[in-house]
Amino acid sequence: MSRSKSCRSTKSRSRRTEKCTKATPPVRTNKAAIKQIVDWLVPEDSIFEKTDFHGNIKWKPEQLAVQAVLWSWQETKHVTDAFDHSQEVCRSLGLKQIANSYTSLLNALDRYHITFSSSLRSRFQELAQDVAGHYFRTGRWVLIGFDGSRTTTPRTISNEKAFCASNYGNGKRAKYGKKKSKGLRRKRIQANPIQPQAPQVWITMMWHMGLRVPWTWRLGPSNSSERGHVVEILEEEEFPPNTLFCGDAGFVGYPLWSKLLLAGHDFVVRVGANVKLLSEHADIKRKGGGIVLCWPKGQMDNGHPPLRLRLVKVTVGNTKMWLLTSVTERSQLSNKRLIRVYQLRWGIEIEFRGLKQTLDKHHLRCRNSHRTLAELDWSIRSMAMAELIGFREQVSQPGRTDKRSQPRQVSYEPSNRSLANIMRALRGAMRTIERETIGSSDLLQRLSGAIVQRYQRRSKQAARYRPKNRDKKALGEPTVTKIKAAQRKQQSELEKSLAA
Repeated sequence: MSRSKSCRSTKSRSRRTEKCTKATPPVRTNKAAIKQIVDWLVPEDSIFEKTDFHGNIKWKPEQLAVQAVLWSWQETKHVTDAFDHSQEVCRSLGLKQIANSYTSLLNALDRYHITFSSSLRSRFQELAQDVAGHYFRTGRWVLIGFDGSRTTTPRTISNEKAFCASNYGNGKRAKYGKKKSKGLRRKRIQANPIQPQAPQVWITMMWHMGLRVPWTWRLGPSNSSERGHVVEILEEEEFPPNTLFCGDAGFVGYPLWSKLLLAGHDFVVRVGANVKLLSEHADIKRKGGGIVLCWPKGQMDNGHPPLRLRLVKVTVGNTKMWLLTSVTERSQLSNKRLIRVYQLRWGIEIEFRGLKQTLDKHHLRCRNSHRTLAELDWSIRSMAMAELIGFREQVSQPGRTDKRSQPRQVSYEPSNRSLANIMRALRGAMRTIERETIGSSDLLQRLSGAIVQRYQRRSKQAARYRPKNRDKKALGEPTVTKIKAAQRKQQSELEKSLAA
């Protein structure tokens, strides 16, 4: 009898031990998690194997790229302190072939800027397409939005020569503003004289609207042309088939639109009074839109064919606006889908806010123009990599429970991803890189839970401290005129000659 009791107790203890062993999650250090992340982003001996570097370098390209990413992820105020912290993390990860000084790191990033940018951009886009799943395309389209913004740099001679506009304050808009404000706020201006504008770097970003991550970008002086940057990107880079670009009212004009169509892509842009179009019907605006032609007189005289487009009047929120698209068939892109595409483009503004506030790049630190561009370029790249890591961990999780009402499974939305929580998890892991983690304290688990807080607002989200700029002109409506008989005849002759 005692023997049977001892057998039962032994079996029960073994079951309890087995149950506890199964329930206990694995224990690992932050170092292992960070190592797994950087190996996935920049694997050894695979990205730069076909590129040539100087024979006297003492660093390895893959390890230097990892060092630059870790440097951009740091939270310190000064770039040199960020370099010291990133060097400690690199040593903990076992990276020995890295830059040993801040100067050597920035010199290498500046000298091999094109090599690092092209290789890491291709690697990033491949990883994004691999982990995206059905988020990569919205219907049949790959949605890419573009927009521009500026960030400030220190007022040094090098930055002023590289980034300041030579005719700053002498343009039409500046003269108009001076004329409107003449005699106003005189006492305040006399007490605090207006200082000249600090040098700024222009950022033109192309942003994947499905994944909500930066896809590619260009940097330049403060007076750069964002349309020129987009044309440059289209000439130098390739995009997936059926890419639909979306922009605001600044991305207009025959040269840009013809370049997009020539590359085999489509577009959706907002248009206003700065656009002139032709139509077969005089009352097309009264009908809410229709098929129009973009055919400026200069392009007409030079023998270039017109662009056949679709003009649509829509209401987005409380604003009535005109959208122009190259998708002329409504069955392929309905008006309802058109509004949704334009609304998704607004997320790029949140991306710029994350760069300037979360990564604290509203004011860059480097005092040399070449290093300033390297600092900003790697900040955008590291932000994109951090968001892609967060997306990979979050999309692999099972359906989440909606606790606001009855428990139910809800699908993952990339808009719920929080860049601030992702950076908080990465920076905390780098500070405690040797610490053992378990369960919710594990870095990958923290990344999978890095989502924004959803709560019921009790007040309006609109800012109360920013009054409306009454001097800013309204966008207006596009000018649509009826095509003349001579223009119609020239169009048919041009189409026949092109067909022959």
